[in-house]
Amino acid sequence: MKEKLGIMVGSDQYLAYVLNLTDAAHEKGTSIEIFFTGNGVKLTQEPEFKNLVGKAKLSVCDVSFRSFGFTGEVPGVGFKDFATQARNAEMINSCARYLVF
Repeated sequence: MKEKLGIMVGSDQYLAYVLNLTDAAHEKGTSIEIFFTGNGVKLTQEPEFKNLVGKAKLSVCDVSFRSFGFTGEVPGVGFKDFATQARNAEMINSCARYLVF
């Protein structure tokens, strides 16, 4: 069984790092979960965000997303993937490695 990598993104400054790390881990066959919260949800509005689709399970903090006035669909994020911080806690418990940006 492959180890799972969890990434919590709470900043809007590191999209390139998240993309590069996700690409590298995906190429090695690692299972990846990413949770966007706080200012990190701003990255969902960047055109490059779509490059994460299909490489990681994506979740977005619904409260943070709405607090910035964002609405509508996000590539790779379904209705049930707009979640609470409980999703972040679940990710921490299920991942062998956990990174924070």
